[in-house]
Amino acid sequence: MFNVMSKTAATRLAKRLARRLFAIGAFFAAAVIAGCGGGGGVSYDPIVVEQGSIDSVDGYATAVGFGEEAVEQTLDDSDLLDQRAIYFEFDSSVLTEGGEAVAAAHARFVLETDSAVILEGHSDERGTREYNLALAESRAKSVAGVMQAFGVPAGRIRTVSYGEERPAALGHDESAWRLNRRVEIIYP
Repeated sequence: MFNVMSKTAATRLAKRLARRLFAIGAFFAAAVIAGCGGGGGVSYDPIVVEQGSIDSVDGYATAVGFGEEAVEQTLDDSDLLDQRAIYFEFDSSVLTEGGEAVAAAHARFVLETDSAVILEGHSDERGTREYNLALAESRAKSVAGVMQAFGVPAGRIRTVSYGEERPAALGHDESAWRLNRRVEIIYP
């Protein structure tokens, strides 16, 4: 016979598919951003390396040159690694350009140090408890998607959703809410 899904099962399936599509979209967005030569207000200084040489840039990345070809210098991640929170717009789990840069820097750090990372998703107090838990989880998964796009294995990333339960700022206005819409990056 035909397998008929209940409305609840269909809704769960639709949500799972939407999350997977979002993760795929985040992967491709991160790949495009990583592949672009400019943009996002980030400046790149070209460096020249001899063929076959390997040069460490700012203590973390290597570049292999071919002849006198210029190779773009990788970003200095030290400032980005100092940022342990990525902030989001209201009712959104889409990373800003700055948020993507912070997630990418932490992804490179995780890869270089063979460490694991915990991504704690948070939301502001507006909305139901269930909605805020789901939104915070989606935010954490967005950051995880960028890290996975940069090569961090999923097994080294743990996401946790706290919703509105652990506010960074107490208050009932936009100045507090904007600090509570975040993903915190924790190294165990």
